[in-house]
Amino acid sequence: MIFGRPLLSSLFDVPLPQPPIHADLNGIFLFAVAAGYLIPYREPDSAAGRAYLWTMGPLLKGAGAAVFVLDHVLRHSPRSFLLFAVSDGALAAITLAALVSSGSRSESPRR
Repeated sequence: MIFGRPLLSSLFDVPLPQPPIHADLNGIFLFAVAAGYLIPYREPDSAAGRAYLWTMGPLLKGAGAAVFVLDHVLRHSPRSFLLFAVSDGALAAITLAALVSSGSRSESPRR
């Protein structure tokens, strides 16, 4: 989003964003999301870490996958955008599975 815009534009056969500030702001947002992953990385079993993973995994990635599919169906976005739907959907499912399985283990009585 911030770097390599012409290359990404040509790879996905889409025009460059106009005005460019939209791509700049999306890039800054993506850096903030990435920085937020330090919370669950450092404290994976903390409430803050689990909440961040629930928010960014099943909720955000799941919604992102649905939006990419809907955009393709309703607005006829390029087929290459469906790759984002597949990757977001896979990350949402993997994160959901990890959160559910680790939650059931941590709630079970210890012997």
